[in-house]
Amino acid sequence: MSFSMYGSSVGAFIHSLNNLSGLLEHAEKHAVAQGIDEHILTSSRLYPNMLPLTKQVQIACDIVKLGAARLANVTPPAYLDNEITFAELKVRIENTKTFLSSILPEHIEGSDRNTIVMQAGPHELTFSGTDYINCWALPNLYFHVATAYNILRHNGVNLGKADFLGVSAFSTT
Repeated sequence: MSFSMYGSSVGAFIHSLNNLSGLLEHAEKHAVAQGIDEHILTSSRLYPNMLPLTKQVQIACDIVKLGAARLANVTPPAYLDNEITFAELKVRIENTKTFLSSILPEHIEGSDRNTIVMQAGPHELTFSGTDYINCWALPNLYFHVATAYNILRHNGVNLGKADFLGVSAFSTT
């Protein structure tokens, strides 16, 4: 089987967003079952100088929408970053998945050879399409999804590695 930029980008992005949405589902059920105001969880962070759960979800969505847009050379949708509830965060994830679904394999075909130049804070970064996916977009996505997982787990939400990985998606039964 040959390497697929689409599968390595959009396919992986959607898979991780599905898992992230599942984490939020678990958290929402946990909050209801324990009588916890959901804003306590959505505003939680691992350490005072880290970003809260809401921002982790927003950034994960931004990374994948910008990633797919850069590879396909299209304009991504703009979001307001005003989500504060689990329902609003899940809508953001769904909106991001809808955008990703509009990117077809032929839109990304050959993007492994493209040069992607982007600003990251004060730094201008230059990548090949393949390096952009493997060294920037996916590691950043996984960092923010893992941080969301860790925030929720730290706050008592019953999550396991399978929830992060989405192992049920690979089940053969």
